[in-house]
Amino acid sequence: MLRQGAKFHNGDPITAEDVKFSFERYRGASHSLMQDRLANIEIPDPRHVRFNLKAPWPDFLTFYATATGAGWIVPKRYVEKVGDDGLKKAPIGAGPYKFVSFTPGVELVFEAFDQYWRKTPSVKRLVFKSIPEESTRLAALKRGEVDIVYSIRGELAEELRSTPGLTLKPVASPATFWLYFADQWNPQSPWHDERVRQAANLALDRKTINEALTLGYSKLTNSIVPASYDFYWQPPPAVYDPARAKQLLAEAGHPGGFGAGDYYCDSSYANLGEAVLNNLQEVGIRSQLRPIERAAFLKGWGDKAFKNLIQCGTGAFGNAATRLDTFIVKGGTYVYGSYPDIDALAPQQAAQLDHKRRTEILEKMQQLVHDKSVVAPIWQLAFINGVGPRVGESGFDLIKDFAYTGPYEDITIKGA
Repeated sequence: MLRQGAKFHNGDPITAEDVKFSFERYRGASHSLMQDRLANIEIPDPRHVRFNLKAPWPDFLTFYATATGAGWIVPKRYVEKVGDDGLKKAPIGAGPYKFVSFTPGVELVFEAFDQYWRKTPSVKRLVFKSIPEESTRLAALKRGEVDIVYSIRGELAEELRSTPGLTLKPVASPATFWLYFADQWNPQSPWHDERVRQAANLALDRKTINEALTLGYSKLTNSIVPASYDFYWQPPPAVYDPARAKQLLAEAGHPGGFGAGDYYCDSSYANLGEAVLNNLQEVGIRSQLRPIERAAFLKGWGDKAFKNLIQCGTGAFGNAATRLDTFIVKGGTYVYGSYPDIDALAPQQAAQLDHKRRTEILEKMQQLVHDKSVVAPIWQLAFINGVGPRVGESGFDLIKDFAYTGPYEDITIKGA
């Protein structure tokens, strides 16, 4: 059921037709998954929409509302009038702020929408600036050119914390990072041997990396699933044991280590890649860092274009099932290979309506991922952010597991 009186920024009411139109327009990574399970969409009246599924699927709302962009509602009449290109140039939504202007690579400007259903925003104008370099972001915050900055790491985070007038805001995020052995299903690859994958796992000094890059605020969950997600299985704590790692490599036929080829990563997290590569080098696993700009990295990863080692990461919302479906189970967007015993459990949990039984199946799947060393979990990333002296309420930590500021309408400026 739609909220009474909810409006788009052009004043049009939000209707069930807009919801149906927006769902059918969705073309994201989970498009086929959702369309294949949907029988039809009914609209009993302008405020009600009914999704009829072909079979029970307990994760429908998880995918629709959080794990994908399928729930983003756009105004049907406006899109049909201006087309997709027109919507990109002048987007209309229904949130607390409306679009003003966008200069690619420079800034995005919003103004408060005074008819927003929840409350009228306190701050009348929000300007999002693109400042790729962390040091430049921090300098802008110190000079008062911006009031809030995202993602300040390492020594710069220490500097932020010690600067009078600035406030460090570490926030838990659902972004887990892990090392993926893309060639483990190739019998000719060293990574096919589980002992080699275990060695890489034991080589990672996660605690030291965490303290150096995120001041110890990141969580070492030892899983690709965030600890706060439904159906999360708590694995044994990660162990740092380089001596045992070398022993396992020797047992696997690599007493002097081996050349592991390229190590692919999102260039935004090349510093994490450097730390991991250093750990691997110390036990004899030699690799070369290949940082790639984010859009190209995600495309190459999804296209299965990489080999050897991939530093993976995702901040997508959802639950344990959505993480496993996307990154572990056969057919997932970023799955290079899979294991039959894990794959066999996937359809069982997806159709299981008994919560206890479903929990058992999903925990078993996660345990198998751990036992087979399919991946080497690194951390659940903490975002280290900074807030300037003008800010009253920054919006950090108001939404569970949300790394950024929000809800935007709750942000305040002192004295305003």
